[in-house]
Amino acid sequence: MIGDAIARYHDLLQRDGLAADSQEQLDRLTKLRGMYFGDRPVCTVLRPRFLSSDQFRFLVSRVQTLLPAFQKVYRRAMADAAFRRQFGLLDWEEELLRIDPGFDEPSPTARFDSFFVSEQELKFTEYNAETPAGTGYQDALTEMFFGLPVMQEFLRRYQVRPLPAKPGVLHALLESYRQFCGRRERPRVAILDWKEVPTYSEFRLYDEYLRAQGLESKIIDVREVEYSGGKLRHGDYVIDLIYKRVLVSELYERGGMDHPIIRALRDRAVCMVNSFRCKILYKKASFAVLSDEVNAGLFTTAELSAIRDHIPWTRRVEERKTQFGGKMVDLVPHMLSNRDRLVLKPNDDYGGKGIVLGWTVDGSAWEAAVRKALTEPHVVQERVNLPTEPFPSMEGGRLHVIDRMLDTNPFVCFGSTVDGCLTRVSTEALLNVTAGGGSTAPTFLLEER
Repeated sequence: MIGDAIARYHDLLQRDGLAADSQEQLDRLTKLRGMYFGDRPVCTVLRPRFLSSDQFRFLVSRVQTLLPAFQKVYRRAMADAAFRRQFGLLDWEEELLRIDPGFDEPSPTARFDSFFVSEQELKFTEYNAETPAGTGYQDALTEMFFGLPVMQEFLRRYQVRPLPAKPGVLHALLESYRQFCGRRERPRVAILDWKEVPTYSEFRLYDEYLRAQGLESKIIDVREVEYSGGKLRHGDYVIDLIYKRVLVSELYERGGMDHPIIRALRDRAVCMVNSFRCKILYKKASFAVLSDEVNAGLFTTAELSAIRDHIPWTRRVEERKTQFGGKMVDLVPHMLSNRDRLVLKPNDDYGGKGIVLGWTVDGSAWEAAVRKALTEPHVVQERVNLPTEPFPSMEGGRLHVIDRMLDTNPFVCFGSTVDGCLTRVSTEALLNVTAGGGSTAPTFLLEER
């Protein structure tokens, strides 16, 4: 059904100027809504991502089977410093773990990144447990695409259902705050990051949304807060709840342990979502902890099966012996001789920074990357298959339909529920919106009428 629907959508774009009219409207709405990642449009394709209800139910069921395994390693890490060393936390991160956030879940808002080839091949490659972006963009693009001229024609044969993501974030924020203060109140919210970040446009979307939900909200630069009189403030605005979009590493590196935000959190003067404890699962090494044979005893039979099926083999880069494909190998020599099958990732980074795809570089470049990974915290992960679909775009006034790789990224709230799903498409194997042909596309559930 999905293939037929895609063909129908593309066929419609060829008719009666629908492609040009739809692109004109998408451009107009992009400008009106400020839908830019820096100066690049968030969406550069003319078709949404379609999932069937069965596909989405399968995705959700797999996420919900894996989440308890992530929770187990998090709880064990918080209770056992020796076990926690597997995650590769730095000394200052260890110090921040001691700050009690006032709520149970380390990552009330999160996002899995995965490659969904089929119901027989689904691989999760990262767990964005610190500052997951994209929920605001997903919901705004959903509204924009519903109004495109091509969608009007498409809806005559197919019914599409949106997967809203912002409500899940809202409920995660408010429930965390309720646990923090012990009662239901309407907090004053600060959306907190640096003014110059390329995702600033998404903060505006959230500011509008929170205000529409009856909350006081303000976008605030990290450098413009002060802690005085037992309150975290931005001028006269007293902050009760931080919707944290700033990365913990950047907050520490640019503000140190004496930053007003950190002092306010130590004193339980403000609630912050996600908390500093999100760093445990945010580390790429969390996938190594799950997939390493030394930790197999932590998990149920069902969890082990899900890990084998959906978590690619991952290890921290270090001199050791470990299992690969059921055999014991020397990790570093194994890496050096199998670059076509492996990916190197910094243990703590985002946006594709520092990732080396072994099959895209020559042997000497790969060896240099491995040597670097032995001196700076990295993980090595087994290569996964990347699905492709045809996506249309307008270039030079003409419609082009080309195959692009795509990922499937469900948003997770409270560590238990899936609320919304982000899709990114690209002509390059490293999928993000800045890659070649890179774009976000809204995700819809599809049914025939």
